[in-house]
Amino acid sequence: MTTSVTGAAVGTVLALTWVALGFWAFVLVAVAMFIGAAVGRIIDGRLDVRALADVFRGRRSSS
Repeated sequence: MTTSVTGAAVGTVLALTWVALGFWAFVLVAVAMFIGAAVGRIIDGRLDVRALADVFRGRRSSS
């Protein structure tokens, strides 16, 4: 699946959620999608949780 197809699918799900269930359901689905994507990246090893935590604490590093 290409990124364009994935983006279109995500957009379609979010748009249909908004139309059918309203704004707050849309927000809930969007947050759940974001959390699911983040967990997937952590499991795949493509997201470094320690580096991300350091960024939020203000300890950024260029290395």
